[in-house]
Amino acid sequence: MSYAIYPSLAEQRVVVTGGGSGIGAAIVEAFAKQGARVYFIDVAEADSRQLEQSLAGERHAPKFLRCDLRDIAAIEQTFAAIAGEAGSIDVLVNNAASDDRHQWDDVSAAYWDERMAVNLRHQFFCAQAAAKHMRATRHGAIVNMGSISWHLALPDLTLYMTAKAAIEGLTRGLARELGAHGIRVNTVIPGAVRTPRQMKLWQSPESEGQLLAQQCLHERIDPEHVARMVLFLASDDAARCTARDYYVDAGWFGT
Repeated sequence: MSYAIYPSLAEQRVVVTGGGSGIGAAIVEAFAKQGARVYFIDVAEADSRQLEQSLAGERHAPKFLRCDLRDIAAIEQTFAAIAGEAGSIDVLVNNAASDDRHQWDDVSAAYWDERMAVNLRHQFFCAQAAAKHMRATRHGAIVNMGSISWHLALPDLTLYMTAKAAIEGLTRGLARELGAHGIRVNTVIPGAVRTPRQMKLWQSPESEGQLLAQQCLHERIDPEHVARMVLFLASDDAARCTARDYYVDAGWFGT
């Protein structure tokens, strides 16, 4: 299968959160192969260093920066460092998240706050930090990563689904606020993506068959499929796309 090359993405300064593994790693690789200058943020050192090494031969080797996105001061420092080195920031992909399973009646206030910090709060503050630089050039694209989970009301994910539902509202709010500065903001909503983490969580021959039967396309979704949608939304080809949700779920309607 061959994919599009977007000339507008060459030399763009791209930041990807949660870029060390899974969907995030596919996004980092996809931008790097477009000739973009990619900086990716994660706390998973081993995976991130391995990805950095595997892409060292690209025109611009992606650069890993360790940052705990629960720490707002660390976010501000990290984005300032990236912009200082790169000159500015053109694209932000808010990908970092953790879909830990939980029982809703066991949730404490502390766990609630921690899950919102991991899955929601940083998307706003990363966008705020990136937009400071985008506004100066009156150009930029922010892609927030949502989830199909809350659209399907999946079990044992109440806090994760709460955060992911809020991200769609966050996208609309930011798109309205930043549109006057030439900055576009969209959400990508992945379905059941075949990442190593997800395969460990629920994979079995029976669940595989059930999943495919519930999708309009009876084909699995891989991280690269999500990455391709992100590339499009970051490119000039999507110059009039903002404040919207874009599904990459193979038409998944069941639970």
